[in-house]
Amino acid sequence: MYRHIIKLAVLALVLVFLGGCAAQDEKKAGANKVPAEVSQAIKAASAAKKKAASVGGEWRNTGKFIKKAKKAAKKGHFKKAIKLANKAKREGELGYKQAMAEKSLYDNKKKAGKRMF
Repeated sequence: MYRHIIKLAVLALVLVFLGGCAAQDEKKAGANKVPAEVSQAIKAASAAKKKAASVGGEWRNTGKFIKKAKKAAKKGHFKKAIKLANKAKREGELGYKQAMAEKSLYDNKKKAGKRMF
């Protein structure tokens, strides 16, 4: 009788152990999935960075923020990734605006015949 109880207890432990291992595998598989919202934020930041770079207005930290956002997304820190990507996007937009404003100012002064410096 005791042998029967011991066998049942061992069987229960084995089933619990195997169930726990299966749950861990599911968690690991799910951790690699990056939500579409995060991917879109990173893509938008990259596009803004490229747009700013096309007119010479890329700011120093924009690329760093995008790299950090990608790392955070890989680790599963999605809120942090979105925050960093949005920051990079904003820097890209501001860098573009700044470069265009400086170009416009330079062109206007050049037309007026004034010295820049």
